[in-house]
Amino acid sequence: MVCNRNCGLLTGAIIGAVLAIFGGVLIPLGDNLIGKAIKKEAVIANGTIAFENWLVPGSSVYRQFWIFNVLNPSDVLDFGARPKLEQRGPYTYRVRYLPKENITENSDGTISYMLPNVARFEPDMSVGTENDTITCLNLAVVYNGTFDGLYNVYTGTEDIKKTAIIESYKNKRNLSYWEGHCDLVNGTDGASFPPFVKKDQILRFFSSDICRSIYGVFQGKQNVKGIPLYRFTVPREAFASPAEVKDNYCFCTDEVISKNCTMAGVLDISACKAGRPVFISLPHFLHASDSILHDVEGLSPNEKEHETFLDVEPITGFTLQFAKRLQVNLLVKPAPKIEALSKVQKPYIFPLLWLNESAVIGDAKAEMFRSKVTGRVQLLSVLQMVLMIAGSVLFVAFMGSYFICRSKKLK
Repeated sequence: MVCNRNCGLLTGAIIGAVLAIFGGVLIPLGDNLIGKAIKKEAVIANGTIAFENWLVPGSSVYRQFWIFNVLNPSDVLDFGARPKLEQRGPYTYRVRYLPKENITENSDGTISYMLPNVARFEPDMSVGTENDTITCLNLAVVYNGTFDGLYNVYTGTEDIKKTAIIESYKNKRNLSYWEGHCDLVNGTDGASFPPFVKKDQILRFFSSDICRSIYGVFQGKQNVKGIPLYRFTVPREAFASPAEVKDNYCFCTDEVISKNCTMAGVLDISACKAGRPVFISLPHFLHASDSILHDVEGLSPNEKEHETFLDVEPITGFTLQFAKRLQVNLLVKPAPKIEALSKVQKPYIFPLLWLNESAVIGDAKAEMFRSKVTGRVQLLSVLQMVLMIAGSVLFVAFMGSYFICRSKKLK
């Protein structure tokens, strides 16, 4: 009888150990099953979740503008005084609400498309009308009714690690605007990334607005509508001077304006804007050199309001919330023969406007995401913990009983 009892205790201990071990191996097994399901749904192919979100955004995307109004135009024109600026806005437009066009699935595991640039003014989300009068420099830039592309991206059917990565833009791998690696089209369009995103990754994406590829680095965790996300932000180093970040050397195109490539925070994109002296920066010259910021008055850079970020769901790689913030500027140079520029004392960067293009996953999409993706992963994690705890408790209890029983027998 004693032997049978000991055997029973040992059996209980073994069962406890098995439960604990099973709990430990459950997540890898579950991850493998979920991983296969995610890979299937993350591929950009008709009928998948990725294709549905890729074809047309599941959330409303808004582009807000703040225009810099010049408070002292007479002093600027007559005496070359520093411009005193105040921002007016937001003036809000709904964008990206039309499906991609000219979609063609290719035999090499890629899919090509065009992005329609259509904007609809939202008066209820704006401080005024499109007919408001503002004093600023004039830059005729019209996007409405045009197309961006042709994009050709990998679907992920042949290699899941390439999902949504741009294979070519306008049938080229290079932009023909920059030298060296700066001219490459790298990463995705920012709407999604290959699945299973890690914190130590650098997420690269291409933006035709700034005529270059850029990148985001992990900043922290976010929770949006019950969905855990990783926040990636465009770091200060992306717009740093080549004197600080050597890899940025090929973005320096004018050594005079950039003071021998020591100026930070602005990007000369005139090569892709028909020769217009357009410079791009973060809003209010965030992360720019002090001399650039102090050439004008009235700007107040703030990381929380002016940084660009993407909140990415790490399992699928989908961007579920983002804010792309940019500032459009003009280079102003002395020009004695032009009356409006005759009093300019030195070249400087004049801010025209800044924009915030943002979106967040809608309630219906969030509910679908919670039920099909994050809910399953969380359930698996809870089950693992329950099994491991239960198994450990049983193992300790039965082993304790076994040794107590054995000690009594020896006595």
